[in-house]
Amino acid sequence: MTSTRSLRFRMIALFCVVVGALLAGTYVLIYSLFASEVSSQLDRRLMHTADPIIADLTANPDEGDIFTLDLPTQYLELLTPNGKVLQTSRSLQGHPLYLGAEPIGSSQITYRTISDPSKGRLRLVLIPFQMNSDHVVLAFGESTLETDRAISNFRRTLLILGVVSLLFTGGISAWYVRRSLKPVVALTEHAARMTERLIRAPQRELQAAMPVHNEEDELGRLAITFNTLFVKVSAALGQLHQFVSDASHELRTPLAVLQGETELLLLERRSPDDYESTLRVIDSELKKLGRIVEALFTLSMADAGQLRLAKVPIHLNEVLEEACAIATPLARAKQIHINCDPLETPYLGDEVFLRQLFVIFLENAVKYSPVGTNIDVRLSNGGRYYEIVFQDQGVGIAEEHIPHIFERFYRASSVAEARSGGLGLAIARRLVESWGGVITLESEPGKGTRVTLTLQTAS
Repeated sequence: MTSTRSLRFRMIALFCVVVGALLAGTYVLIYSLFASEVSSQLDRRLMHTADPIIADLTANPDEGDIFTLDLPTQYLELLTPNGKVLQTSRSLQGHPLYLGAEPIGSSQITYRTISDPSKGRLRLVLIPFQMNSDHVVLAFGESTLETDRAISNFRRTLLILGVVSLLFTGGISAWYVRRSLKPVVALTEHAARMTERLIRAPQRELQAAMPVHNEEDELGRLAITFNTLFVKVSAALGQLHQFVSDASHELRTPLAVLQGETELLLLERRSPDDYESTLRVIDSELKKLGRIVEALFTLSMADAGQLRLAKVPIHLNEVLEEACAIATPLARAKQIHINCDPLETPYLGDEVFLRQLFVIFLENAVKYSPVGTNIDVRLSNGGRYYEIVFQDQGVGIAEEHIPHIFERFYRASSVAEARSGGLGLAIARRLVESWGGVITLESEPGKGTRVTLTLQTAS
């Protein structure tokens, strides 16, 4: 199930859990080392104190004066290896130590912790030695009260320190996480405002960019990426808005013609010639609609990167001659002569799209050329590239229109663009770009237009 907690809460909780676990582990280790060291010190002190007692008993086995000393916090017993008590110190007051059922042993020094009903917990060292050729065991012990108190106080101190450390860690993590997430919150709020601005005015590009505090860290790079993304989205939405508007305008005219002709045809009975004439108009408009839809489909495929161009061996000159033959009937109607005599040129490319590309430029040249003029088509081999030139003697294009001439539905004059429905030059540019080529357009009003296509030889 997805957590409903905020990112800030989860980061603080995770930070506190991790640091708390590390602190707990560290404190447990410190406590274990401290308790072990305190116990080891007690054992060393017992052994250090017992050594002179054993030396005295070994030197003077019959005196036993050591057991008559008043040692209120220390306890002595002399036992046989089987546990029989021989002598006890005055501090035991006649009550021997209970060492349990475990054998004492007579070969090595051992340590035990026992609980005496009257004396509490005691730490004992059992030291076997020989006295008067007899094997005996000295049991020497001290109360663990001070040691236990020291360990308990240290444990309590560690617990308090752990709680304080965890609270301090929580406060520091809350402050740091809040400070770290502050740029993210600012980016989120700014992104929301930019998104709202995009929704309200998609045709405008965004002017206010996200603040970038440090370009080197992750948040700075995120802000830069957001700025780039929103600028591109804004531009794309503006283009889409313009494209939809222009496409609607282009489609409205043929649809209006179709609707008007159909209504007029159905209004009353007419002669066969009238029906034929109206159907020809409808057929012409339907073909125009088909060309617009086909062009839009081609552009949408190119925009999505799904335009599949074949790379098969062809002769570029043959494709160019076929394109000239397609445009010849339109040119002949205006008494325009197309001069096309290219050299044989092998090439790797898509014959269908190349023919469509050449036809676009030829038909535009015919449409914008005066009656009785010429259109020159040349194909040259530059070694590493092929160059196809279309030169007409048409009306030309003003300089301010040239940068926009390949935009979708853009018109440099009031004359309708041939066959492409305002999309022909845009399609031509995308096709040439797909082959890694370049289009160069030079024009002068009243003198004509020169279009040069540069295609790489190694496609």
